Amino acid sequence: MQTYRLHRGLGIQGLERAEIHALPLQANEVRIAVQAVSLNYRDLEIARGGAKGAPPITPCSDGAGLVLEAGSAAGPWRPGDRVMANFFPNWIDGPATPAKTAGSLGARGPGMLAESVVLPAHALVAIPPSFSIAEASTLPCAGLVSWNALFVAGGAKPGSSVLLLGTGGVSIWALQLAKAAGLRVLITSSDDDKLSLARQLGADETINYRQMPLWAAHVRELTGGLGVDLVLETSGQGTLAHSMSTIRSEGTVAVVGGTTGWGGQLDADALIDGSLRLIGVLVGSRAMAEDLVRFVERSRIRPLIDRRFSFAQAPAAYEYLSSARHVGKVVIDIATAASAAC
Repeated sequence: MQTYRLHRGLGIQGLERAEIHALPLQANEVRIAVQAVSLNYRDLEIARGGAKGAPPITPCSDGAGLVLEAGSAAGPWRPGDRVMANFFPNWIDGPATPAKTAGSLGARGPGMLAESVVLPAHALVAIPPSFSIAEASTLPCAGLVSWNALFVAGGAKPGSSVLLLGTGGVSIWALQLAKAAGLRVLITSSDDDKLSLARQLGADETINYRQMPLWAAHVRELTGGLGVDLVLETSGQGTLAHSMSTIRSEGTVAVVGGTTGWGGQLDADALIDGSLRLIGVLVGSRAMAEDLVRFVERSRIRPLIDRRFSFAQAPAAYEYLSSARHVGKVVIDIATAASAAC
Protein backbone atom coordinates (compact mmCIF):
# COMPACT_ATOMS: atom_id res chain seq x y z
CA MET A 1 0.00 0.00 0.00
CA GLN A 2 1.25 3.47 -0.93
CA THR A 3 1.25 6.21 1.67
CA TYR A 4 3.01 9.43 2.53
CA ARG A 5 5.12 9.71 5.65
CA LEU A 6 5.94 13.07 7.17
CA HIS A 7 9.17 13.67 9.08
CA ARG A 8 8.12 16.62 11.22
CA GLY A 9 10.27 19.69 11.62
CA LEU A 10 11.57 19.54 8.03
CA GLY A 11 8.68 21.36 6.38
CA ILE A 12 7.41 20.12 3.04
CA GLN A 13 10.81 18.51 2.41
CA GLY A 14 9.94 16.06 5.19
CA LEU A 15 7.15 14.53 3.10
CA GLU A 16 8.06 11.23 1.41
CA ARG A 17 6.15 8.53 -0.40
CA ALA A 18 6.50 5.02 0.97
CA GLU A 19 5.23 1.46 0.62
CA ILE A 20 3.85 -0.08 3.82
CA HIS A 21 1.83 -3.13 4.80
CA ALA A 22 -1.90 -2.61 5.32
CA LEU A 23 -3.01 -2.82 8.96
CA PRO A 24 -5.14 -5.77 10.12
CA LEU A 25 -8.81 -5.00 10.73
CA GLN A 26 -10.38 -5.22 14.20
CA ALA A 27 -14.06 -6.01 14.78
CA ASN A 28 -15.07 -2.37 15.38
CA GLU A 29 -13.02 -0.94 12.50
CA VAL A 30 -13.50 -0.08 8.85
CA ARG A 31 -10.97 -0.14 6.02
CA ILE A 32 -11.40 2.78 3.64
CA ALA A 33 -10.03 3.24 0.13
CA VAL A 34 -9.15 6.93 0.33
CA GLN A 35 -10.04 8.72 -2.88
CA ALA A 36 -9.45 12.36 -1.94
CA VAL A 37 -7.68 14.40 0.72
CA SER A 38 -7.99 18.15 1.20
CA LEU A 39 -5.27 20.26 2.76
CA ASN A 40 -5.51 22.75 5.60
CA TYR A 41 -3.06 25.36 6.86
CA ARG A 42 -2.73 23.07 9.87
CA ASP A 43 -0.95 20.54 7.63
CA LEU A 44 1.77 23.10 6.90
CA GLU A 45 2.14 23.88 10.61
CA ILE A 46 2.48 20.19 11.44
CA ALA A 47 5.16 19.75 8.76
CA ARG A 48 7.14 22.71 10.10
CA GLY A 49 6.75 21.87 13.78
CA GLY A 50 7.67 18.96 15.98
CA ALA A 51 10.98 17.53 17.01
CA LYS A 52 13.38 16.44 14.31
CA GLY A 53 14.13 12.75 14.51
CA ALA A 54 10.71 11.83 15.92
CA PRO A 55 8.96 8.88 14.24
CA PRO A 56 7.28 9.91 10.98
CA ILE A 57 3.51 10.21 10.79
CA THR A 58 0.93 9.78 8.06
CA PRO A 59 -0.27 13.38 7.60
CA CYS A 60 -3.59 15.11 6.81
CA SER A 61 -6.86 15.05 8.73
CA ASP A 62 -9.33 15.49 5.89
CA GLY A 63 -10.07 12.51 3.67
CA ALA A 64 -12.98 10.74 2.06
CA GLY A 65 -13.46 7.53 0.12
CA LEU A 66 -15.19 4.16 -0.09
CA VAL A 67 -15.54 1.43 2.49
CA LEU A 68 -13.49 -1.58 1.40
CA GLU A 69 -14.06 -3.82 4.39
CA ALA A 70 -16.03 -3.57 7.64
CA GLY A 71 -15.40 -5.50 10.84
CA SER A 72 -18.06 -7.68 12.42
CA ALA A 73 -18.96 -4.95 14.95
CA ALA A 74 -18.69 -1.98 12.58
CA GLY A 75 -22.35 -1.02 12.77
CA PRO A 76 -24.09 0.12 9.60
CA TRP A 77 -21.06 0.39 7.32
CA ARG A 78 -20.84 -1.89 4.27
CA PRO A 79 -18.37 -2.20 1.36
CA GLY A 80 -19.02 0.53 -1.18
CA ASP A 81 -20.40 3.08 1.32
CA ARG A 82 -19.14 6.62 0.71
CA VAL A 83 -17.67 8.01 3.92
CA MET A 84 -15.49 10.77 5.33
CA ALA A 85 -13.43 10.70 8.49
CA ASN A 86 -14.29 12.90 11.46
CA PHE A 87 -11.40 15.17 12.53
CA PHE A 88 -11.53 13.93 16.14
CA PRO A 89 -12.39 10.21 15.82
CA ASN A 90 -13.52 9.89 19.46
CA TRP A 91 -15.54 13.11 19.80
CA ILE A 92 -19.01 11.79 19.07
CA ASP A 93 -21.24 14.35 20.81
CA GLY A 94 -21.44 16.76 23.72
CA PRO A 95 -18.77 19.22 24.87
CA ALA A 96 -15.10 18.73 24.07
CA THR A 97 -12.95 16.96 26.65
CA PRO A 98 -9.26 16.01 26.61
CA ALA A 99 -10.22 12.36 26.10
CA LYS A 100 -12.47 13.14 23.13
CA THR A 101 -9.92 15.35 21.36
CA ALA A 102 -6.78 13.36 22.15
CA GLY A 103 -6.38 11.65 18.76
CA SER A 104 -6.85 14.25 16.03
CA LEU A 105 -6.13 12.76 12.63
CA GLY A 106 -2.83 13.64 10.98
CA ALA A 107 -1.12 14.86 14.17
CA ARG A 108 -1.75 12.94 17.39
CA GLY A 109 -3.33 10.12 15.40
CA PRO A 110 -2.65 8.58 11.96
CA GLY A 111 -3.70 10.68 8.99
CA MET A 112 -5.46 10.21 5.67
CA LEU A 113 -2.76 10.74 3.01
CA ALA A 114 -2.62 7.08 2.00
CA GLU A 115 -4.27 4.71 -0.46
CA SER A 116 -6.18 3.09 2.38
CA VAL A 117 -6.66 3.67 6.10
CA VAL A 118 -8.25 1.81 9.00
CA LEU A 119 -10.45 3.80 11.38
CA PRO A 120 -12.97 3.05 14.13
CA ALA A 121 -16.48 2.70 12.75
CA HIS A 122 -17.68 5.47 15.07
CA ALA A 123 -15.23 7.93 13.44
CA LEU A 124 -17.04 7.96 10.08
CA VAL A 125 -19.74 10.18 8.61
CA ALA A 126 -21.75 9.41 5.47
CA ILE A 127 -21.00 11.69 2.52
CA PRO A 128 -23.86 13.97 1.38
CA PRO A 129 -25.53 12.35 -1.67
CA SER A 130 -25.04 15.46 -3.82
CA PHE A 131 -21.29 15.71 -3.09
CA SER A 132 -18.47 14.13 -5.00
CA ILE A 133 -15.87 12.41 -2.84
CA ALA A 134 -13.42 15.23 -3.58
CA GLU A 135 -15.98 17.78 -2.36
CA ALA A 136 -16.66 15.70 0.75
CA SER A 137 -12.96 15.75 1.64
CA THR A 138 -13.26 19.50 2.33
CA LEU A 139 -15.80 19.02 5.11
CA PRO A 140 -14.03 17.41 8.12
CA CYS A 141 -11.90 20.40 9.16
CA ALA A 142 -12.63 23.57 7.17
CA GLY A 143 -16.34 22.91 6.77
CA LEU A 144 -16.89 21.68 10.30
CA VAL A 145 -14.89 24.34 12.14
CA SER A 146 -16.79 26.98 10.15
CA TRP A 147 -20.10 25.41 11.16
CA ASN A 148 -19.09 25.22 14.82
CA ALA A 149 -17.67 28.75 14.92
CA LEU A 150 -20.72 30.26 13.22
CA PHE A 151 -23.67 28.41 14.68
CA VAL A 152 -22.61 26.34 17.71
CA ALA A 153 -19.90 28.25 19.57
CA GLY A 154 -20.66 31.53 17.77
CA GLY A 155 -24.44 31.34 18.10
CA ALA A 156 -25.13 33.27 14.87
CA LYS A 157 -28.76 33.66 13.84
CA PRO A 158 -30.40 34.88 10.60
CA GLY A 159 -29.66 38.58 10.30
CA SER A 160 -26.42 38.41 12.29
CA SER A 161 -23.31 39.98 10.79
CA VAL A 162 -20.01 38.13 10.54
CA LEU A 163 -16.50 39.23 9.56
CA LEU A 164 -14.25 36.73 7.78
CA LEU A 165 -10.50 37.21 7.41
CA GLY A 166 -8.97 36.16 4.09
CA THR A 167 -10.24 33.78 1.42
CA GLY A 168 -8.70 30.46 2.43
CA GLY A 169 -10.55 27.21 2.99
CA VAL A 170 -12.19 28.10 6.31
CA SER A 171 -13.25 31.62 5.32
CA ILE A 172 -14.78 30.51 2.02
CA TRP A 173 -16.64 27.65 3.67
CA ALA A 174 -17.85 30.08 6.35
CA LEU A 175 -18.97 32.53 3.66
CA GLN A 176 -21.07 29.89 1.91
CA LEU A 177 -22.61 28.58 5.13
CA ALA A 178 -23.31 32.07 6.48
CA LYS A 179 -25.08 33.23 3.33
CA ALA A 180 -27.18 30.07 3.20
CA ALA A 181 -28.25 30.78 6.79
CA GLY A 182 -29.22 34.41 6.13
CA LEU A 183 -26.21 36.17 7.67
CA ARG A 184 -24.62 39.40 6.50
CA VAL A 185 -21.00 38.70 5.53
CA LEU A 186 -18.01 41.06 5.45
CA ILE A 187 -14.74 39.60 4.20
CA THR A 188 -11.16 40.82 3.84
CA SER A 189 -8.30 40.05 1.46
CA SER A 190 -5.25 41.76 -0.01
CA ASP A 191 -6.25 40.65 -3.53
CA ASP A 192 -9.08 42.32 -5.49
CA ASP A 193 -9.54 39.28 -7.73
CA LYS A 194 -10.13 37.12 -4.66
CA LEU A 195 -12.59 39.68 -3.30
CA SER A 196 -14.42 39.68 -6.62
CA LEU A 197 -14.86 35.92 -6.32
CA ALA A 198 -16.07 36.35 -2.74
CA ARG A 199 -18.74 38.77 -4.01
CA GLN A 200 -19.83 36.17 -6.56
CA LEU A 201 -20.29 33.75 -3.67
CA GLY A 202 -22.54 36.24 -1.90
CA ALA A 203 -20.30 38.43 0.28
CA ASP A 204 -22.14 41.64 1.18
CA GLU A 205 -19.04 43.77 1.84
CA THR A 206 -15.45 43.24 0.74
CA ILE A 207 -12.39 45.01 2.16
CA ASN A 208 -8.88 45.08 0.68
CA TYR A 209 -6.83 45.42 3.85
CA ARG A 210 -3.68 46.31 1.93
CA GLN A 211 -5.37 49.29 0.30
CA MET A 212 -7.19 50.11 3.54
CA PRO A 213 -4.80 49.61 6.48
CA LEU A 214 -7.45 50.91 8.91
CA TRP A 215 -9.77 48.10 7.88
CA ALA A 216 -11.10 47.54 11.39
CA ALA A 217 -12.41 51.11 11.52
CA HIS A 218 -13.95 50.60 8.09
CA VAL A 219 -15.82 47.54 9.39
CA ARG A 220 -17.31 49.84 12.03
CA GLU A 221 -18.36 52.31 9.34
CA LEU A 222 -20.00 49.55 7.29
CA THR A 223 -22.03 48.50 10.33
CA GLY A 224 -23.23 51.96 11.24
CA GLY A 225 -20.68 52.29 14.03
CA LEU A 226 -22.01 49.26 15.91
CA GLY A 227 -19.58 46.56 14.82
CA VAL A 228 -20.23 43.01 13.70
CA ASP A 229 -21.84 40.30 15.81
CA LEU A 230 -19.12 37.72 15.15
CA VAL A 231 -15.57 37.48 13.79
CA LEU A 232 -14.01 34.21 12.64
CA GLU A 233 -10.41 34.86 13.63
CA THR A 234 -8.27 32.67 11.35
CA SER A 235 -5.14 34.82 11.30
CA GLY A 236 -4.17 35.07 14.95
CA GLN A 237 -1.28 37.14 16.18
CA GLY A 238 -1.34 39.74 13.41
CA THR A 239 -5.07 40.53 13.57
CA LEU A 240 -6.52 39.60 16.98
CA ALA A 241 -6.46 43.13 18.40
CA HIS A 242 -8.04 44.51 15.21
CA SER A 243 -10.70 41.81 15.23
CA MET A 244 -11.65 42.68 18.80
CA SER A 245 -12.13 46.32 17.77
CA THR A 246 -14.61 45.35 15.03
CA ILE A 247 -17.23 43.63 17.19
CA ARG A 248 -20.27 45.14 18.81
CA SER A 249 -20.97 45.18 22.53
CA GLU A 250 -21.48 41.56 23.67
CA GLY A 251 -20.17 40.34 20.30
CA THR A 252 -17.90 37.34 19.78
CA VAL A 253 -14.45 36.67 18.37
CA ALA A 254 -14.19 32.96 17.55
CA VAL A 255 -10.52 31.98 17.26
CA VAL A 256 -10.14 29.10 14.81
CA GLY A 257 -6.60 29.49 13.49
CA GLY A 258 -3.32 31.35 13.51
CA THR A 259 -1.90 31.80 10.02
CA THR A 260 0.17 34.80 11.16
CA GLY A 261 1.27 33.07 14.34
CA TRP A 262 -0.24 32.15 17.68
CA GLY A 263 -0.84 34.74 20.35
CA GLY A 264 -1.61 38.40 19.85
CA GLN A 265 -2.31 41.54 21.83
CA LEU A 266 -5.23 41.15 24.20
CA ASP A 267 -6.92 44.38 25.27
CA ALA A 268 -8.44 43.29 28.55
CA ASP A 269 -10.07 46.69 29.12
CA ALA A 270 -11.89 46.47 25.79
CA LEU A 271 -12.87 42.88 26.55
CA ILE A 272 -14.47 43.90 29.84
CA ASP A 273 -15.88 47.29 28.81
CA GLY A 274 -17.55 45.84 25.74
CA SER A 275 -18.72 42.63 27.45
CA LEU A 276 -17.00 40.85 24.57
CA ARG A 277 -16.62 37.10 24.16
CA LEU A 278 -13.31 35.60 23.04
CA ILE A 279 -13.67 31.86 22.41
CA GLY A 280 -11.50 29.11 20.98
CA VAL A 281 -13.09 26.65 18.55
CA LEU A 282 -11.84 23.04 18.34
CA VAL A 283 -13.21 21.90 14.96
CA GLY A 284 -16.21 19.82 16.08
CA SER A 285 -17.86 16.54 17.01
CA ARG A 286 -19.32 13.83 14.79
CA ALA A 287 -22.81 15.01 15.75
CA MET A 288 -21.93 18.52 14.49
CA ALA A 289 -20.55 16.98 11.29
CA GLU A 290 -23.83 15.17 10.75
CA ASP A 291 -25.75 18.43 11.30
CA LEU A 292 -23.44 20.12 8.79
CA VAL A 293 -24.05 17.39 6.22
CA ARG A 294 -27.81 17.80 6.54
CA PHE A 295 -27.53 21.58 6.20
CA VAL A 296 -25.33 21.57 3.09
CA GLU A 297 -27.56 18.99 1.45
CA ARG A 298 -30.70 20.98 2.22
CA SER A 299 -29.08 24.27 1.18
CA ARG A 300 -27.50 22.80 -1.97
CA ILE A 301 -24.10 24.26 -1.12
CA ARG A 302 -21.13 22.98 -3.11
CA PRO A 303 -17.63 23.69 -1.77
CA LEU A 304 -15.19 25.76 -3.77
CA ILE A 305 -12.17 23.68 -4.82
CA ASP A 306 -9.42 25.91 -6.16
CA ARG A 307 -7.10 23.22 -7.55
CA ARG A 308 -6.66 19.44 -7.56
CA PHE A 309 -3.39 17.48 -7.54
CA SER A 310 -2.61 13.81 -8.10
CA PHE A 311 -1.30 11.56 -5.31
CA ALA A 312 2.18 11.75 -6.85
CA GLN A 313 1.95 15.56 -6.72
CA ALA A 314 1.23 15.77 -2.98
CA PRO A 315 4.39 17.81 -2.21
CA ALA A 316 3.39 20.25 -4.99
CA ALA A 317 -0.07 20.53 -3.40
CA TYR A 318 1.57 21.50 -0.11
CA GLU A 319 3.73 24.07 -1.93
CA TYR A 320 0.67 25.55 -3.63
CA LEU A 321 -1.17 25.85 -0.33
CA SER A 322 1.90 27.49 1.20
CA SER A 323 1.97 30.08 -1.61
CA ALA A 324 -1.48 31.37 -0.50
CA ARG A 325 -2.57 31.80 -4.12
CA HIS A 326 -5.65 29.65 -3.57
CA VAL A 327 -9.26 30.64 -2.87
CA GLY A 328 -11.12 27.85 -1.10
CA LYS A 329 -9.72 24.34 -0.89
CA VAL A 330 -6.76 22.43 -2.32
CA VAL A 331 -7.44 18.71 -2.95
CA ILE A 332 -5.21 15.70 -3.58
CA ASP A 333 -6.86 12.93 -5.65
CA ILE A 334 -5.88 9.37 -4.74
CA ALA A 335 -6.66 6.78 -7.40
CA THR A 336 -6.25 3.10 -6.48
CA ALA A 337 -7.24 -0.13 -8.12
CA ALA A 338 -9.11 -1.09 -4.96
CA SER A 339 -11.28 2.03 -4.96
CA ALA A 340 -11.93 1.73 -8.69
CA ALA A 341 -13.24 -1.77 -8.10
CA CYS A 342 -15.91 -0.35 -5.77
